[in-house]
Amino acid sequence: MHRANSALSMASPKKIASLLINGSNRGKILSALASRPYNSAASEPFLNGTTSNYVEEMYNNWLRDPSSVHTSWDAYFRSNTYSAPPNLAPAMRNMVPLSSVSGFSGVSTGAPDEKIIDDHLAVQAIIRSYQIRGHSIAHLDPLDINIPEVPENSTTKAIHASFNFGEHDMERQFKLPSTTFIGGNETHLSLREILNRLENVYCNKIGVEFMFINSLEQCNWIRKRFETPSVMNMTSEEKRLILARLTRATGFEAFLAKKFSSEKRFGLEGCEMMIPALKQLIDVSTELGVESVIMGMPHRGRLNTLANVCRKPLHHIFTQFAGLEAADDGSGDVKYHLGTYIERLNRVTNKNIRLAVVANPSHLEAVDPIVQGKTRAEQFYRGDNEGKKVMSILIHGDAAFCGQGVVYETMHLSDLPDYTTHGTIHVVANNQIGFTTDPRFSRSSPYCTDVARVVNAPIFHVNADDPEAVMHVCKVASEWRATFHKDVVIDLVGYRRNGHNEIDEPMFTQPLMYQKIKKLKTTLDLYADRLIAEGTVTVEEVKSVAEKYEKICEEAFELAKKETHIKYKDWLDSPWSGFFEGKDPCKVSPTGLKEETLVHIGNRFSSPPPNAAEFVIHKGLLRVLAARADMVEKRIADWAMAEAMAFGSLLKEGIHVRLSGQDVERGTFSHRHHVLHHQLVDKATYTSLCHLYPDQAPYSVSNSSLSEYAVLGFEHGYSMTNPNALVLWEAQFGDFANTAQCIIDQFISSGQAKWVRQSGLVMLLPHGMEGMGPEHSSCRFERFLQMSSDDPDYFPPESDEFAVRQLHDINWIVANCTTPANYFHILRRQIALPFRKPLIVATPKSLLRHPEARSSFDEMSENTEFQRIIPECGSASSNASNVKKLIFCSGRVYYDLTKARAENKLEADVAIARVEQVFISLKDYISY
Repeated sequence: MHRANSALSMASPKKIASLLINGSNRGKILSALASRPYNSAASEPFLNGTTSNYVEEMYNNWLRDPSSVHTSWDAYFRSNTYSAPPNLAPAMRNMVPLSSVSGFSGVSTGAPDEKIIDDHLAVQAIIRSYQIRGHSIAHLDPLDINIPEVPENSTTKAIHASFNFGEHDMERQFKLPSTTFIGGNETHLSLREILNRLENVYCNKIGVEFMFINSLEQCNWIRKRFETPSVMNMTSEEKRLILARLTRATGFEAFLAKKFSSEKRFGLEGCEMMIPALKQLIDVSTELGVESVIMGMPHRGRLNTLANVCRKPLHHIFTQFAGLEAADDGSGDVKYHLGTYIERLNRVTNKNIRLAVVANPSHLEAVDPIVQGKTRAEQFYRGDNEGKKVMSILIHGDAAFCGQGVVYETMHLSDLPDYTTHGTIHVVANNQIGFTTDPRFSRSSPYCTDVARVVNAPIFHVNADDPEAVMHVCKVASEWRATFHKDVVIDLVGYRRNGHNEIDEPMFTQPLMYQKIKKLKTTLDLYADRLIAEGTVTVEEVKSVAEKYEKICEEAFELAKKETHIKYKDWLDSPWSGFFEGKDPCKVSPTGLKEETLVHIGNRFSSPPPNAAEFVIHKGLLRVLAARADMVEKRIADWAMAEAMAFGSLLKEGIHVRLSGQDVERGTFSHRHHVLHHQLVDKATYTSLCHLYPDQAPYSVSNSSLSEYAVLGFEHGYSMTNPNALVLWEAQFGDFANTAQCIIDQFISSGQAKWVRQSGLVMLLPHGMEGMGPEHSSCRFERFLQMSSDDPDYFPPESDEFAVRQLHDINWIVANCTTPANYFHILRRQIALPFRKPLIVATPKSLLRHPEARSSFDEMSENTEFQRIIPECGSASSNASNVKKLIFCSGRVYYDLTKARAENKLEADVAIARVEQVFISLKDYISY
């Protein structure tokens, strides 16, 4: 029996451990073993014949009657040799039958050769080692400066040696496991060929990081697209197309350098392959069904992208260098911050494509959530629930991608149901430097792309000096996004031929790097030489392509000289076709409603689900619903009811309403309760505002991740897409809005002035001006007032249109309402205005349930409107000559003042006026 047991334990734990390259793999292998698929047949002792109890039973039966056991057991027990008994169970996934192992017949007269088995397992471990860590020693850096610091035992030769393979083993044939595709149609390869193919796939100009992904299907998908032999082969026509695109990208930068040598343009020299890469991504995605691509990027390479990816007319770009005055209003922005929107024919796929590059400030990654929100909105309005027609591409710098927290915040929106864009392609233009800072001092992670690992996004590192490798990576990335609808990252490793800008001196801080860069040929020259050497093109053809593009640039340059003005609207990234046409720019549509509409919405908002008997509602919420029904009966509304009526009436009118932020479904102070939860069934919910009318617009209320920066940016991007939607972001507390200050400053307050881009986004700041400790007492109203206008002393001339013109001229509307009715009207006015302006509302806490903060339906019915200022309406108003003091206030303090006035019996002496819209002129209300 001892011999039988020792024969069955074919590999000891020590020998299994010897298969690990280093200790760090132990957890991975144990985890992989633990997660093997369960095979019920294989687990049956009778079928697999590999347990000690089964062997012992066979031995006892043999002792009683040798003919009662299988002949193989009879032979074993007679001769003390062992051959595996018949196995009726199907082979488990990723397990190789002994009979298929080269060198083992399965019917030998002795014990199986442990070395053969160990060697096959070692080959499998080597293959896995390349798949896991091959990228760490791939040739990714065109400068050969940032060579990975890997332990000596991680070099490929050391890896081979650690498994005790020598030169005499190189021609031995090994069966390939199911976790590799390097064999193509072959099932066995020599060790030398296995190693050569692995080296070529994982340690060449592409480094593939994917083995951290917890899906075998996705890992095998990636393996197949990189390991299959000849998968990167390209036709002559494909190579010529790469050359032509690279020529345009290089020629554009060279032309600008020649014509505008002293101008900042943040060129792409050293990473020109980004342009063919983006075009490849768009080509493949278009072929796979995408019709609209929304891009966000920093300033480096933006002009080249606008010219050669979007095909923005070149003379429009050259005009930006001329310093001409604008023909339209606004401050404008520097040329390398501008966006655009283009609809054109993709000549490669012969399909129409829409391309938008979103305008971005110098805050490098701030545009990321803006793009995602805009993409999500476009998918929503197209009914593209799977992201098959609309996609986003985000372009990053290496230092910003790992250094800016908004990247992490935006990444974590990628799989949230109400925020996902069904996969984003991230392209990192990796210059291996951030302004003047080396990667050694700008990040703690091995790669700048490691942030993407948290969302299981595969990362494809590629040497930008190998155009064909770049094209293959882009093709795989596009197919990944179309197949799995998940994020993917392309790390395009290049360099920066100039300084941070064209007039910067990089030798001050990176002398050795730039000495090397000066000696390097351009990517275009390297690739042209390669194609000439292999006979794909001739020297004359290369020269002809370059001269043709030079001529195009010269003609556009001459055309640009004839321009006398620039137009900011030519650079608009989110045009609203037809929105402004035929409208009186000073006419506001009515915001009051018929009482029957108010009652209908109020009743629905107060009602449980239709299947109330089955839907178990929290007892506390039953009291809330009853209180709402009582208010409808009494024709009054509190804050939550007035908000619901504003939302519901807009939904009735076909206006999509989206409310987003932390805990908005319930409301920070438990007042809203737009989503009712079944108390006994998980994920069973009911939202009454989604069931008001059979033909209403969609309503979305979405609890967000615990992020202000990314989520506010996302909602701002969402609001840019369609002016006929009410998009609201609510902070958990108004004080927390300053975490999103970059979005507030760079996009919301200044977006129209810089980029002629309007937005009707509403920012709700709960607890905005009410005290509860230093972190819960102020939404910093003064900051919003300070940013309302460039000139706080300027107001439009007094006229009947004064109130609307004032709104038109300021950056945003700032309000602190004291009544539910005024809150109702100001929300509806966002859609009633003939233009769009952001709205900042300091929403209350105490007024949510204050008995005096109630509004009659009469204040929301037809022929009522938002009141910029609510004058005194008590006894002081009927005898103005006796008034000794007039107090202006806003928000909750009004109720404190009225209480104090009553306690001191000053109702006839003190008048209190409420300023509801704070940044306004009161000239048309006040006379002295």
